[in-house]
Amino acid sequence: MSTAQILNYEVIGSGEPVVLLHGLFGDLDNLKGLGRDLSEDYQVILVDARNHGDSFHSDHMNYADMAKDLAATLDELKIDSAHIVGHSMGGKIAMEFALTYPERVRSVIAADISPVAYDPKHRHILEALKALDLNQVNSRTDADKQLAQHIDTKGVRQFLLKNLRRDDNGYHWRINLETLDSCYEEISGAVRDGSYDGPILFIKGGDSNYLMNDHADEIKARFSQVEVKIIEGTGHWLHAEKPRIFNRLVRAFIENHSRT
Repeated sequence: MSTAQILNYEVIGSGEPVVLLHGLFGDLDNLKGLGRDLSEDYQVILVDARNHGDSFHSDHMNYADMAKDLAATLDELKIDSAHIVGHSMGGKIAMEFALTYPERVRSVIAADISPVAYDPKHRHILEALKALDLNQVNSRTDADKQLAQHIDTKGVRQFLLKNLRRDDNGYHWRINLETLDSCYEEISGAVRDGSYDGPILFIKGGDSNYLMNDHADEIKARFSQVEVKIIEGTGHWLHAEKPRIFNRLVRAFIENHSRT
């Protein structure tokens, strides 16, 4: 049985609270551009999910546990309710949290993700990271060369290599690769059943296949107050590809559902 723990977090700005949740292999820096934008008017809480960034490592990794981690972290900050924004896996944590603690959620924004179970889209990335021989790595360039044998896209490699840390004994992973691998089926899985009748916005990357029309039934089964926006000409990394549009959509939705 896994126990919830307080996540590593960073708070910027003041006002109504907005939580930002990153995706798989990421950390709290991923949505920092959005965080800085919102922090002019809101209290922004950026968190590292368990087994990511500077948060604790655990052998367990499922959405029920991750929703509890977020609840424990908000308790620590004495925040009773917040707007919850998440990208990819972070969007699933946001949905799970809203379905579990609806009274603690002012609004939800899920960026390029739906509540459904997915085919194992990241299995090749996990295999590539596991294949990386850290004993042969004396620099990031070494690591990049090894990864390039499995992953063509330089941007993806750079993103993944942000998880390499160096100490006196050489390089090691900051993510808990073992648990991400062993729990990958749960990470790819659907969020819980239930209902959240507050406002939720899905933002789709126009060229991405993560949020599709045939997910509509699964969305409607859980959420009744749904809006969808599409950012054309973006893939799954919509927040990085078109940040101005992405940030504007998020800000407008949160403003519409603010209490002040």
